[in-house]
Amino acid sequence: MNKKNNTGIILAGGKSSRMTREKGLVLLNGKPFVQYCIEALRPLVSEIIIVSKNPDYDIFGIKRVEDIVSNAGPIAGLHAGLVYSKTENNLVLSCDVPMVTTSLLKKLISHNDDHFDVVQFKTEGTTIPLIALYKKRCTNTCEKLLLNGERRLRKLVSSLNTKTVSVLKKEQVLVTNINTIDELKIIANAINN
Repeated sequence: MNKKNNTGIILAGGKSSRMTREKGLVLLNGKPFVQYCIEALRPLVSEIIIVSKNPDYDIFGIKRVEDIVSNAGPIAGLHAGLVYSKTENNLVLSCDVPMVTTSLLKKLISHNDDHFDVVQFKTEGTTIPLIALYKKRCTNTCEKLLLNGERRLRKLVSSLNTKTVSVLKKEQVLVTNINTIDELKIIANAINN
C-alpha cells in the first residue's frame, strides 16, 4: 500500500442539530472528534482534506475546503473532497466517528481494486458509506446527482460499482457515529471503564 496514492477526506459540514454544537469539535476524553479521525488516517494517506465552511477547523493545520454546491448534504461534501483530492484512492470519514482506527481503515484498503468505485463497511445489514474508500472517478457521478437535486448518499453508492465489507462484531464500536450528547456519554463510559 502506497500512501502517495491515498488522500483522507473528513466530512465536517453537517448541521450537527442533534449534538447542538459543531460535531467534529466535540471533545471525547479531552480530544476533538476530528483529531481522532486525523490520527486514524495519517499513517495511510499523503494528504488530509477537511470539508467544512467552519474556520475553527483551521487550528488542525490541515487543508480545509468548502462545498462547491452548498447546502446539498453529504454528497456535496464528498464531491468537494474528491474535486480537491489529487489521488485515485480517497478514504472518506464523517467527523463523528472518533472510535475509528488505522487498522480498521487498512481493512478497506485491503479490499481496494480498480473494479470497484467504492469499498464501504456494513454492520448487521446497515451499510456505512461515510467510512469508505472512494475512487476519484466518483466525482462525476456526485456532480450529476447534485445537479438533479439528489442529496442521499445511498443513492450515490447504489449507482456506483460498490463492494461492501462486513465489520466484525468486535469492530462495531469502531464504526459508531456519535450524534447526540447521550451517545457521547455512552462511548466515554465504555472507553473509561
